[in-house]
Amino acid sequence: MNKFGLIGYPLGHSFSKRYFDAKFEKEGIPDCRFDLYEIPDISLFPTIIQENPELKGLSVTIPYKEKVISFLDDLDPACREIGAVNCIQIKNGKLKGYNTDYIGFKNSLEKWLSGTRPNALVLGTGGASKAVIQALAGLGIAYKLVSRRASAAQDSITYQDLRNNPELLQEHHLIVNTTPLGTFPNTEEMPEIDLEAISGKHKVYDLVYNPEKTFLMRSLEARGALVKNGLEMLELQAEAAWKIWN
Repeated sequence: MNKFGLIGYPLGHSFSKRYFDAKFEKEGIPDCRFDLYEIPDISLFPTIIQENPELKGLSVTIPYKEKVISFLDDLDPACREIGAVNCIQIKNGKLKGYNTDYIGFKNSLEKWLSGTRPNALVLGTGGASKAVIQALAGLGIAYKLVSRRASAAQDSITYQDLRNNPELLQEHHLIVNTTPLGTFPNTEEMPEIDLEAISGKHKVYDLVYNPEKTFLMRSLEARGALVKNGLEMLELQAEAAWKIWN
């Protein structure tokens, strides 16, 4: 039996398990299973590996995309540059980290933008944002990070800065939400964006996919913005992970 899985905490509503269970059945892939490994602390990660010798690959989600790196034997060069891992290949007892969030987001966004390259505001500075800004850089899109606390090291601004400087939203027509705000079951939450500064020139890419249309998406769409959730990105990154594992 070839085993694959997902580590993170919590894992109440996993896209990955539903996706791969359906893939195995639809494509008639034998002797494969996908399990959830919900661990409250990254120190438990080696136990997962030791107790499951059939594991061929793992996906990694919040909050371990950065913390898992110290447990790996090697990193893909692109992944090393990003500084976050969401995919682990297990081969001959060695663990190698990759970032398929980068692949999924870049391919999805490039298709959605149809050749345009608007300046971007990236909401959040966690592991997912690292893949996003790498993809934006690869597409030649200038960006600015937005967080609850400003960081000189990350050259980020705060949501208060956005409110105090409405011209920032006028100069950045692509908004990418990499935070978990708005995810089920807390569906009426959203980052602190000034809706009055939003217009039909804006595009909003929310990495959240559950619900299908987040509070952020609904709120900005009401102001004329085009919106997109993270489902396509997840599907593309899952297929990229499958290729890495096999």
